[in-house]
Amino acid sequence: MPPGITIAADAPQLSAANTGFMLICSALVMLMTPGLAFFYGGMVRVKSTLNMLMMSFISLGIVTILWVLYGFSIAFGTDHGSLFGWSSDYVGLSGIGLTELWDGYTIPVYVFAVFQLMFAIITPALISGALADRVKFTAWALFVALWATVVYFPVAHWVWGTGGWAFELGVIDFAGGTAVHINAGAAALGVILVIGKRVGFKKDPMRPHSLPLVMLGAALLWFGWFGFNAGSWLGNDDGVGAMMFLNTQVATAAAMLAWLAYEKIRHGAFTTLGAASGAVAGLVAITPSGGSVSPLGAIAVGAIAGLLCAMAVGLKFKFGYDDSLDVVGVHLVGGVVGSLLVGFFATGGVQSDAKGLFYGGGLDQLGKQAAGVGAVLAYSLIASAILALLVDKTIGMRVSEDEEVGGIDQVQHAETAYDYSGAGGGTAPRTAAAPSPQDQDAGKAATGKNKRVDA
Repeated sequence: MPPGITIAADAPQLSAANTGFMLICSALVMLMTPGLAFFYGGMVRVKSTLNMLMMSFISLGIVTILWVLYGFSIAFGTDHGSLFGWSSDYVGLSGIGLTELWDGYTIPVYVFAVFQLMFAIITPALISGALADRVKFTAWALFVALWATVVYFPVAHWVWGTGGWAFELGVIDFAGGTAVHINAGAAALGVILVIGKRVGFKKDPMRPHSLPLVMLGAALLWFGWFGFNAGSWLGNDDGVGAMMFLNTQVATAAAMLAWLAYEKIRHGAFTTLGAASGAVAGLVAITPSGGSVSPLGAIAVGAIAGLLCAMAVGLKFKFGYDDSLDVVGVHLVGGVVGSLLVGFFATGGVQSDAKGLFYGGGLDQLGKQAAGVGAVLAYSLIASAILALLVDKTIGMRVSEDEEVGGIDQVQHAETAYDYSGAGGGTAPRTAAAPSPQDQDAGKAATGKNKRVDA
């Protein structure tokens, strides 16, 4: 996948070890989507829990079918104009031999296809966190199908497909900083600019209803991300995947600590939500860069991303866009930071010989990274806004205000996350309690101070 690959003169043979390794990595990446569902599901209010879970789970269904029908062909078929691919053998995945190898590698095409499918599934699911509480489920499902077709599949070809313009330019994106995280973060911003704010944004405290659920989701994401990152070398023969595995752990730890330090200094507390969010920010930032940097570089990447993402989540209050669960602040900002830092910290001794500024490479690689970041961000932002506007003008994107206030779970799914009917007993009287950090955030946001409020 990444630029700088060297292919041996002898034709590769199918490797049972690499094939098994990649199937395990594919399963790990699949687990990330349910992990994301729990992460987002715990961050919203009780009345939106099931809807948040379903917005991730439905991507498993829709994107899988589209990938088999034509998505894999667009993303990884024969290049056309450096913008998209197409190969008739990949349509329906019907013209592929059982042991046919992915070009230059020791794994079957089917294994590569299923691994990349898991990336395609989670990317639109990431967008959903920005839209909590207010989007019709049918509109979301239609948007996922359109977005995957118009945005994700072509961008994946740009970045990873042979002949794609970013791939040929030499933009380094080991596992998805541009194609996944900047793509999803920019899309989230484009959609929320179209559909508008939640009822009560910057007025009501929209606290996470289950921080244990958030921590469980973050843990599953962290665990699955090892397959996401280390598996992106498509084998385990030369140590590059092992370095990526290590750097993933190192950067995530550094980002979590940096986020918590910022919280303590700025807000006076170490929160579980901050720990979970900081970890995700580190995972996002190391995704494009981990195959290029040393472990010390991974610490720098993680710490910088943790700090900048922690600062960025408050921008929604300053600029007035309602990014419910900070997809823009974490995924867009983290993806940009991780992608650009390749231009500073690339050692030239891991996945390729490209060197960053701090290793004597000058500004060349930084310029390439900036081109990839800017193009994906702009395309995804504009295309996603247009798609959201199209859906909104046809079937409508938002539920009514009454339905939003009453609870989107009951309206859209005829269910509630928690059933208390059999609990018995009366309702205990409420007692006064000290305000939580989230309550303090909500109050300060309403008075113009830029602090985080979570749905």
